[in-house]
Amino acid sequence: MTDENTTHFGFKQVPKDEKARRVGEVFHSVAGKYDLMNDLMSMGIHRLWKRYTIEMAAVRPGHRVLDLAGGTGDLASRFARLTGPKGEVVLCDINASMLEAGRDRLTDEGLVDNLRYVQGDAENLPFPDEHFDLVTIAFGLRNVTDKDKALASMRRVLRPGGKLLVLEFSHPVAPGLKPVYDVYSFRALPFMGRLVTGDADSYRYLAESIRMHPDQETLKAMMEAAGLEDCDYFNLTGGIVALHRGYRF
Repeated sequence: MTDENTTHFGFKQVPKDEKARRVGEVFHSVAGKYDLMNDLMSMGIHRLWKRYTIEMAAVRPGHRVLDLAGGTGDLASRFARLTGPKGEVVLCDINASMLEAGRDRLTDEGLVDNLRYVQGDAENLPFPDEHFDLVTIAFGLRNVTDKDKALASMRRVLRPGGKLLVLEFSHPVAPGLKPVYDVYSFRALPFMGRLVTGDADSYRYLAESIRMHPDQETLKAMMEAAGLEDCDYFNLTGGIVALHRGYRF
């Protein structure tokens, strides 16, 4: 088995064609407690990260928005209200359990008219070229097997002038933060996962997948290599999370 045929699943090397299945098992396991665990793990700060993303999105009535790895619909819920009845919001997730959780939640909120749900792979998006004004992916890119292919696919479906926003865990830049964050990630997260969901391994994978994700400058360069322009990023909470932005012109 050569390096070109393998990829990382957390700290493990696995065949590329196995990663998607393993990631799927992780999210199938945690789907029912996903929102609760997000609140516990981030002490609620994930809501501020997502609010910042929504503000940076600058969605207007009539826009078409694709929310990739949309999970339980935190971003899609807000976008559906902002685009209005003449707009379109597509919540897309590769995992059926997460997509079902998002559909149930947003239907309960009464959001039905301008929302679509699509089970799809970020590497091969099932949408026409130049279709969306905005593409977002929040806490999902690190789980994608071929990130370069996924970024190119996201650019393809953006209209000229359209924007991509990638909200993802990143590499701490604040002095003294990294050792504290490491202890929290590798000890507290699996403990909470076992306590709340009965699944410590999925949250151990979460911590490992964050460490394997490209740092801020590397991801910016990957976006540029995919053909996105005016790429930049904004560190949040000392770089624990970063919001990357790029445009298609």
